[in-house]
Amino acid sequence: MSKEVIQAIKAICEEKHIPVESVLSTINQALAAAYRKDFGNKLQNLKVEFNPENMDIKVFDVKEVVEDQELDEQGNVVCDDDADDKNNEKQEKDESTDAPSEEGEEEEERFNPKTQMMISEAKEIKKSAKIGDELVQKLEVPGEFGRMAAQTAKQVIIQRLREAEREVVFNEYKDREGELINGTVQRIERGNVLVDIGQATAIMPQQEQIRGEHYAPGAQLRFYIKSVATSSRGPEVIVSRADKELVRKLFMMEVPEVADGAVELKSISREPGSRSKIAVYTEEENVDPVGSCVGQRGTRVQFIINELGGEKIDIIEWDKDEIAFIKNALSPAKVQNVVLDEKNKTAQAEVLEDQFSLAIGKGGQNVRLASSLVGWKIDIKEANDGVSEDSESEDEDVKTKKDVDSDEQIRN
Repeated sequence: MSKEVIQAIKAICEEKHIPVESVLSTINQALAAAYRKDFGNKLQNLKVEFNPENMDIKVFDVKEVVEDQELDEQGNVVCDDDADDKNNEKQEKDESTDAPSEEGEEEEERFNPKTQMMISEAKEIKKSAKIGDELVQKLEVPGEFGRMAAQTAKQVIIQRLREAEREVVFNEYKDREGELINGTVQRIERGNVLVDIGQATAIMPQQEQIRGEHYAPGAQLRFYIKSVATSSRGPEVIVSRADKELVRKLFMMEVPEVADGAVELKSISREPGSRSKIAVYTEEENVDPVGSCVGQRGTRVQFIINELGGEKIDIIEWDKDEIAFIKNALSPAKVQNVVLDEKNKTAQAEVLEDQFSLAIGKGGQNVRLASSLVGWKIDIKEANDGVSEDSESEDEDVKTKKDVDSDEQIRN
């Protein structure tokens, strides 16, 4: 029987990724609850030691030795559950009250007969007992646990194991916030995508999904761990495919120069599933920041594009000069001039007529991404409007003069 119990404990530890000590602690708590159900009383502070090797169970009543205290007028200690609940409610009410306490008033310490024992009583059990000692009394187990006690133990084990598993999952993924993780799509519930990430099932809300991307059950994708929090149902891991930090992490994974810090990703703007712009910079003379991210024949950036389901990526060079940076951000359009309004944080970019639609982009996407990338509101304006009008008027004058000459020739 002992071998079966040990095997069961090991199986639980492997399946739930819970330490053996945690499982044994859970069993001890369950046995204490079962003992109290059949043989104990509410004034006992029970501790159980279970040895799975020989199935031996030892039960102890543990009390802290305190000084003798004067009780109520009747000489009785109030220890029923209703009184305890009332005292707890009173204590919570007092803690929530903002009124200051009177000077010299000290918080009254309450004797707890479940966890404490007065020194006079403790000396009757152990003559060498001192205030502050922990008095441990071994209790006998009169017989086998009954059905109700076994049911209580089962409920305690299930609850404690679930709590231990939640704690392990939370600790595992809390330190991994902001990282990439491989996951497998399980199913879609109420618009949320449930993703298997190993020890837990993560949630990808609708706002974190790439618009138009199909999440078929069984599909394996890379996700960005956005947050890890606790809820009433346990740890809640939120993952994302739409966050712009996903782009940053993919470049760090694929481009060695970015991973080791030689090339820095200064800023990123993204419209998930459609297009992204990234600004790169390096202080090293022999390193081309744009070329490093693009890779030989575009292999590096193409890998990231494939990971993002075909999302287009513009890689531009960051510049500390705001005007040069704005010109770069509006690529592939060629900008003639940029006028800055420092007070309103706006920039007016002048482009030739044939570059106007290219600068704005389809649905205003190019200028919108550029504005987000540089942190300025950008207005696009056609350049050299006056020059083009003068040229047109000169052409009309030449044409008129030629017409007059031809009319004179016909008359002659």
